[in-house]
Amino acid sequence: MALCRPSLTSGLVCLCLGMTLLKAVPAWARDIIVGTEPEFNTAVTQLTPGDVLILKNGVWNNFEILFEGQGTAAKPILLRPETKGGVILSGQSNLRLAGEYLEVSGLVFKDGFTPTEAVISFRRDKDHLANHSRVTEVVIDSFNNPDRFEADYWIAIYGKHNRFDHNHISGKKNKGVTLAVRLDGAESRDNKHRIDHNYFGPRQPLGSNGGETLRVGTSHHSLTNSATTIDHNFFDRCSGEVEIVSIKSAGNVVRDNVFADSKGTLTLRHGRGNVIERNVFLGNGVDHTGGIRVINQDQVIRHNYMEGLKGYRFGGAFVVMNGVPNSPINRYHQVDNAVIEGNSIIESDHIELAAGSDQERSAVPVNSYFTRNLIAHSGIDGIFGLYDDISGIKFTDNVLIGNLKPPVDNGFTFADSTLARSKNGLLYPVDTTLQNRGVPKDLNPIAKSTTGVSWYEKPEKPVDFGSAEILEVDITAGALFAALSQVSDGGTLKLAPGTHRVSKILPVNKRLLIIADADAVIEFERSTLFEIQEGGGLHLRGVTITGAYAPDYKGNSIIRTAAQGMLSNFEVSIEDTVIRDLTVNKFFNVIIVSKGTMADRIDISGSTFQDISGSVLKLDQETDDFGIYNAEYVDISSSVFERINGPVVDVYRGGTDESTFGPHFKLTNSLISEVGAANNSGASVVLHGVQVADIHNNRFVGSASIRVNHTVAEPKTSIFNNNFKATGAPVIVELNSALPQTALVFDNTFHD
Repeated sequence: MALCRPSLTSGLVCLCLGMTLLKAVPAWARDIIVGTEPEFNTAVTQLTPGDVLILKNGVWNNFEILFEGQGTAAKPILLRPETKGGVILSGQSNLRLAGEYLEVSGLVFKDGFTPTEAVISFRRDKDHLANHSRVTEVVIDSFNNPDRFEADYWIAIYGKHNRFDHNHISGKKNKGVTLAVRLDGAESRDNKHRIDHNYFGPRQPLGSNGGETLRVGTSHHSLTNSATTIDHNFFDRCSGEVEIVSIKSAGNVVRDNVFADSKGTLTLRHGRGNVIERNVFLGNGVDHTGGIRVINQDQVIRHNYMEGLKGYRFGGAFVVMNGVPNSPINRYHQVDNAVIEGNSIIESDHIELAAGSDQERSAVPVNSYFTRNLIAHSGIDGIFGLYDDISGIKFTDNVLIGNLKPPVDNGFTFADSTLARSKNGLLYPVDTTLQNRGVPKDLNPIAKSTTGVSWYEKPEKPVDFGSAEILEVDITAGALFAALSQVSDGGTLKLAPGTHRVSKILPVNKRLLIIADADAVIEFERSTLFEIQEGGGLHLRGVTITGAYAPDYKGNSIIRTAAQGMLSNFEVSIEDTVIRDLTVNKFFNVIIVSKGTMADRIDISGSTFQDISGSVLKLDQETDDFGIYNAEYVDISSSVFERINGPVVDVYRGGTDESTFGPHFKLTNSLISEVGAANNSGASVVLHGVQVADIHNNRFVGSASIRVNHTVAEPKTSIFNNNFKATGAPVIVELNSALPQTALVFDNTFHD
């Protein structure tokens, strides 16, 4: 060991030697605790491999985190809170990672939104990406831009060899993909990312394109490899649009995921050579729940389980698409060399083959194989939909259980076997000779409880109307307004007999049931009676409402939505209710919505509407023709509509986009008398771009005609068993098709 020689400079010599030794010895990893944004910004510039940067517990408001550093495989640099879930990032906050071997865990994003393109981004900017980095046990809960159609990502993954796992992602309501793997540059392609064990919670129908939960790539780079693995995730009620997972790149693996009550499909939209295996799709009879949609070349779809799926057309249980000859990169490439084997399709209503066939999509599937699949249905027999030539699909060794009609003469055998649930919760034939058909017995669907994080509660379904306490409301002035602030979400207001005079607009920001067992009449003195606000929903039962005392303004209403638009979808139900005397001025409507609002359901049953200068349901505010609309389901039954100037309902969905489910409309067992003669459209019912319409067993008297405009895709319109007196025949127009109109109009009677 060298010693310092005594001299006037010995102190300096020793000091220099000490500094040299310090540089030669690696620094010890440190725990660095910070409590403010300036402290964080200082500490992050000094991080070395193995360091742990700890945020003090609490609410960090408007905190844009840039976590940048150079860790190593053996010593990653960590960012975490003092305790898991102890740091809430609110306001305009986000997280960017840039560098190597970084890991972030335990943070919660809620009560705010990102001011940039993403809540979490695996890059600082286009020149500084994250590689070999991980985000785990992070929560993003309803962290939505307040503008419903202002698009952003919640997670944007760039770089290579990154992992996103065991996170809780729930409640995205504004436009934009929830999680996107981005392939913008060569440094983000062939990335070998892993996305696993995440809980993707409810995503409500957006009513527009741009509601995917997970997307890998875009059409621009779809011919290049992403090589991303997506496994052991739970998709719970992810229903933003028809593509739940949209694969738009090559060489990906999607395996061992569960899709529960999720409307839409796992879609191989672009790219080739993807493997889709051992996924479980559980529809539980929910409308529009789907499975897998196949497009492009060299796709492998094996050992997937599909049960109780009700989707059809592009959203069916299993869909093989037609392509576009010599397709441009952003359209539909022909299905070629698809291997579809060992899948189980149980009690699911639609298998669509050569789907989407039209003048443009004329390239049928070729060189493909459909083998050793098990298909069982105890109800309907015609579950196979054939839209073009399917001779390019070779069918072998498939088994049908139930009274099913096969799509071709060969390649299917019938088995008389019952199904029983195995320990894994899935259905298998009890006939042991069928063991090599359908999914294997070792397929074990991942449990919801084992995904996401253990310390943050997973969302339940919204409370039911009338599930909370009942408050009695007397007829004293202001009593109904005061009761709104006292009742709980899901609560009931019971109106006393008599006249309830309302002098203020009643804000509805919770799910509210208003009932009257005896005669109760509501009079109101403002331009509207109820305003549905964020988080609100309204059910009226047994109430009488008069507009006779409303102000002398054009455009009054009984129910309206907040003028600035809303993030949350809402519901309105009107049952056994009378609404009358809406004639004080023009365009007095029962329900009118604002642009940027969306109703999950509007139900009317057993109710009477009389003397109205406007419309009953005015759902026509999204006129930009972007495929956006204002209501998913409208269901009217056993009701009376008399002396109404406008149409009973005016629904508008413009454009030719094919990525949404609705709108849906149903009108049954109702009387429509003297309706629609005085409105500009000259129609008693106006349906523009409605995807599913069912109008039957109604009586039209002295009213304008029904008008239906078909705009896109393959709408299902049925008008039958109606009685039309002094009313014109329904008018159906195909706006974007040269083909004859496709509506089913039959068994109606017409007389003067």
